[in-house]
Amino acid sequence: MKKLVLLLVVFAVFSVNAQELALANKDGKFGYITKTGEWHIQPKFKRAYSFSVDYAIAFEGKKVGFINRKGEWVIKPTFDKVKSFDSGIAVVLKSKRWFYINTKGEEVLTDVITDKIYDFKNGVAFIKQNDLIGLIDATGKVVVTPKFLKIKKFVNGYAKIKENEKWGLINTKGKYFVKPIYDAISNVYGGSITAKIGETHGVIIAGEFKAMEGTQKIWDFSRNEKITYAKKNDKVGFIDSKGNWIVEPAYDKVRSFKNGLAPVCKAKKWGYINKAGKVIIPLQFRDAELFSTDGLAPVKSAKLWGFIDKSGKEVIAQKYVITTGGLSLFKKNTEKGFINGLARVKYKKTWGFINTKGELLNDTWFINLEDFK
Repeated sequence: MKKLVLLLVVFAVFSVNAQELALANKDGKFGYITKTGEWHIQPKFKRAYSFSVDYAIAFEGKKVGFINRKGEWVIKPTFDKVKSFDSGIAVVLKSKRWFYINTKGEEVLTDVITDKIYDFKNGVAFIKQNDLIGLIDATGKVVVTPKFLKIKKFVNGYAKIKENEKWGLINTKGKYFVKPIYDAISNVYGGSITAKIGETHGVIIAGEFKAMEGTQKIWDFSRNEKITYAKKNDKVGFIDSKGNWIVEPAYDKVRSFKNGLAPVCKAKKWGYINKAGKVIIPLQFRDAELFSTDGLAPVKSAKLWGFIDKSGKEVIAQKYVITTGGLSLFKKNTEKGFINGLARVKYKKTWGFINTKGELLNDTWFINLEDFK
């Protein structure tokens, strides 16, 4: 019986910690709501940001600290500026000095030698010495000696690096994934990479560059699809990860495939095609976004957005603003439309969440609102 009670307590604590919360502004104060639309943390902060894992940045007066998912101060607001936690480390500014702290608010990694303090991402942080960039891990150990002219942020475990005026890719251990021999290179999505040598665009297959002659531009591959779009003769189509055209370049603009369909534009009208290039929803909209896993996509015929299903039927009227933006300090998720059954929308001058039936969550509008984290 005692074991059962203990398990229930542990589960309850885990549920609170794991619960996604959305930052909301009500009457000029910030708090956090649950997916029922109820307040989980009452609106009491003058300024705050969305949660990053278990911590959120919040202000008290002009000072800033960190709260947990119960709304409790875990690191008191004594700093002038802070960055989000990653791998248990955050970068903070106090008395005109930047330094690292742990989740207890204690200064750490004091032996790190760097001309500039960078925040951690994916378990590593940049260090800078004599205008060259390297990497340290969360213990302060140097994993890449400063030798690169530039290192871009890590995406899916890899970062673009510049060495001797050429670009390549490294992993978080500092090992070359693609040697720096290219004039431009993309991030890695699903193992797919695009690159450029001189004015020639192409894809990298098993470490080898495959040129796509005549191609003017290739965009990064999608996170979930081994398909991207490319431009040739001033028109855009789609290629696979091997550099084969799967939809010939015939459109003025396109967006990525998601859930089997991609928005495409010709003569300023948007519609949707499948991966065979067949038009599934006729080109008729002023703008169109990707289909979500909920089977709905944002479209607009004039200034405001509504939602259609995969047959092209309008299921939610065009009366909302859905433009990404708002309160987040670090905007990672720029997806528009429905995410896990809810869409963040603006109606007139207030924000709320609607479900796939167009019903307003908890019948409540807010001054501003962020996605669930």
